[in-house]
Amino acid sequence: MKINKSLQFGNLIFLLFCQICLFSQVQEKSKPNVIVILTDDQGSIDTNAYGATDLYTPNMDRLAKEGVRFTQFYAAAPVCSPSRAALLSGKTNLRAGLEGNVPVPEYADTRNRYGMPTEQITMAEMLKENGYYTALIGKWHLGHRKENLPNGQGFDYFFGHQRGCIDNYSHTFYWQGPNKHDLYRNSEEVYYPGEHFSDLMSEEVKQIISDKKNEPFFIYWAFNAPHYPYQGTPKWMDYYKDLPTPRKEYAAFISNTDEKIGAVLDHIDQLGLAEETLIIFQSDHGHSLEERAFWGGGNAGPYRGSKFSMFEGGIRVPAIIRFPGVIPANEVRDQACIAMDWFTTIAELTQSKVTEKVDGKSLMPIILDNKTASKHNVFHWQTGSYDDNKAQWVVRKGPWKLIGNAREPSPTGEKINVDPLFLVNLDKDVAEQNNLASSNPQKLNELLGLHESWLKSVRSEMKK
Repeated sequence: MKINKSLQFGNLIFLLFCQICLFSQVQEKSKPNVIVILTDDQGSIDTNAYGATDLYTPNMDRLAKEGVRFTQFYAAAPVCSPSRAALLSGKTNLRAGLEGNVPVPEYADTRNRYGMPTEQITMAEMLKENGYYTALIGKWHLGHRKENLPNGQGFDYFFGHQRGCIDNYSHTFYWQGPNKHDLYRNSEEVYYPGEHFSDLMSEEVKQIISDKKNEPFFIYWAFNAPHYPYQGTPKWMDYYKDLPTPRKEYAAFISNTDEKIGAVLDHIDQLGLAEETLIIFQSDHGHSLEERAFWGGGNAGPYRGSKFSMFEGGIRVPAIIRFPGVIPANEVRDQACIAMDWFTTIAELTQSKVTEKVDGKSLMPIILDNKTASKHNVFHWQTGSYDDNKAQWVVRKGPWKLIGNAREPSPTGEKINVDPLFLVNLDKDVAEQNNLASSNPQKLNELLGLHESWLKSVRSEMKK
């Protein structure tokens, strides 16, 4: 009889243990998976959903049809590293500790610039604290010391390149000497000569999804496309053979990227994870007019400017969010939003804790109600320096936008002279053709005051 009671007690404990395990699994799966897709140097209108008529982008457009597309969404900076730092930290790039692009490690000491400071809390660290498996597939470009690399910034797994760009077949960095092979799995250098990087990335993403389908995962998929070198596969080069250079080279790389996104979306569907997976899509800033990009290829549509510029074409980017059953499908939002907002939006949707003061605002009120106003009264940008005499900067309030030390790259490489203070009303002049600084001194002084007050606060916080 005693043995039977012991057995009954043991069975009860075992049953209780199983129930606890089952409850734990249910709780874990109630946290949505998160995939953030960041393209590199994609023009403001370069998907069909945003107005391109000469591109084939069915999968980017599928995200728009199945989610919410933003028409006034801003990158946090018009250049790679600061844009990524802001996205991952939820802070303006200056508050994230990164004023400009991260130099290659061979020059880091001489320039005393090592990347995003390790004390910054990244999106990966926030989600990891909430029980997520975290992975970065693709481009890093936020620092090269051990503590500055992905595994030191909250990512359980990293597959990709550390520097700003690579050749997609040799996986070698050719931009600034010494030329160097740059493909890693965590801290181990790995070699896949001749295999297109986009194929390697999509297979890695699918493998993670398969392996981690029973636990919440976060994948930051940072494409190096359509960043130069333009290397769409032969299939897509042939598809666009009748377009002129450099549009055809750029278009082939865009469609190649779109195809890989589609492969991952199909994989998510096959595993039955679509309704459990939040997907965010955004370009890091506008298209490039650099020499290695053949002086162009991308399209900003009605907007002035490109990569490196604070005119709209440099910072207004395609951005989409999809989460079936939670957010609306096939809807558009015109409210002004910015890349830091994803941090806070993801925190809300995953019930993760934001432990620091961030600049991003949750987009859920806007997403759920198109009549809700933007949560930002004022937007600020500044890149290049904490000194606004040297930096390019912007302050925007309502439709009014003031650019300081405006820069406008040229497709011919020639310098374009721009007034040092450029004031526009975007409601009346979205192409930013008319400088209203001299005719609107009151508005000019108001925005100058907002910028100076903000910068003083940031410099004090960052001890600059």
